[in-house]
Amino acid sequence: MQLFGQTFRISFFSLLTGLVLLSGCGEQKQESALPPPPKVSVMEVQSRPVLLSAILPGRTSAYRMAEIRPQVNGLILKRLFVEGADVKEGDVLYQIDPAPFQAALDNARAALERSAATLPSVRLRAERYKSLLAEKAVSRQDYDDAASALKQAEADIIYWRAMVETALINLNYTRVTAPISGRIGRSTVTEGAIVTAYQAQAMATIQQLDPIYVDVPQSTTDLFHMSRSVADGHLDNTGERFQVVSLIMEDESVYPHQGQLQFRDVSVDATTGSVTLRIVVPNPDHVLMPGLFVRAEIKEGINTNAILISQQAVYRDLKGNPLAMVIKSDNTAEQRTLVIDRPIGDEWLVSKGLSVGENLVVEGVQRVKPGMTVNAVRVTSPDAATSPETGHRTPDAQKTDAPDSGKPFDSAVSDPKPDSSDAGETTDDQKPADGPASEPVPDPESGLISDSMSDGSGNGGV
Repeated sequence: MQLFGQTFRISFFSLLTGLVLLSGCGEQKQESALPPPPKVSVMEVQSRPVLLSAILPGRTSAYRMAEIRPQVNGLILKRLFVEGADVKEGDVLYQIDPAPFQAALDNARAALERSAATLPSVRLRAERYKSLLAEKAVSRQDYDDAASALKQAEADIIYWRAMVETALINLNYTRVTAPISGRIGRSTVTEGAIVTAYQAQAMATIQQLDPIYVDVPQSTTDLFHMSRSVADGHLDNTGERFQVVSLIMEDESVYPHQGQLQFRDVSVDATTGSVTLRIVVPNPDHVLMPGLFVRAEIKEGINTNAILISQQAVYRDLKGNPLAMVIKSDNTAEQRTLVIDRPIGDEWLVSKGLSVGENLVVEGVQRVKPGMTVNAVRVTSPDAATSPETGHRTPDAQKTDAPDSGKPFDSAVSDPKPDSSDAGETTDDQKPADGPASEPVPDPESGLISDSMSDGSGNGGV
């Protein structure tokens, strides 16, 4: 019995020891099965000068416009211009029947001559009566009548001179002339039509097309935003070059002549909440016609410390707020909420949320959550060859250097070469950033929608 007890105790302790050893092996296997930190590609946030501009829709209008109306009543005898042709200031456009106006002029001239003929006799009579009055040879009443007749004769001459001038003006009005130089449109009257002075309907319209105006509405929100940026020193728009405006035609072609920003209107349109910008554009070939729809590129100024980041580095939450992931010095991820100003090419202009020198995740953001430890690999940033004159990257800026061998994140590193263990397996980090866009899918744990697969077209604006 004692032997049986000893045997049982030895078997029990052996079984317990085996179970402990098996449990330790299981834990070691479980620990060895933990996945490594996810790999992400990061890029250092940098700043550079960028010329900011706004493309606003607008319409052209004539530099000067004159509606031709008659200034006297009469019958149209001739139309002396070709519709759609260029006319010069002073050219005769219509001839109204001058006969009644010529007769009125002759009548006024005759009356003037009659008044002028009677003036010497009346003046001599008044002078004789004045001398006789001193000798009391005539009565005071006779002298007063003679003096009054002299003044009346002089007044008649002044009156008929004015009538002659009026008749001459009306006669000249029968020749309807062009008040400005420009291109004349269609005529609304023909020979034989009766017209009245200052009638409501214009007989024709002349428009000066060189130069030509382009009226562009700008929202007061954009205007105030630009004014604040200039006041805060974030935007520099001093100099004449910021008054130069480029035009884009309806067929997306660029108009060959640049315009000049003339002024901003002093009042706000109550219906649209915008102010009108007036641009003067040369139009020597008369390509631009009044009423044509164009787009104007208005230069706002140079942002000397602009932060531009790749559009694929930005993702959004379910409310549409733009977010980005930054890797801190301890290789942990931190989520940032961004304030995006506008797209520039395939990049976003960030006004708040990032600082120069921070490491921004540009690839693999779908596998990262805030606070997670990651294996960050810095990629070579594109050459920031941005010209402040254009605000866009030059073709050389799209090139990247060849990747170096992988190094720890806390030192200068480049794209890592693929491990042998990953051969034959394509990860998200190895997919080209400019590949075809996929449908954004919310992460099941964080609920975030990523834009990292954006094609960089800028159409998915924030």
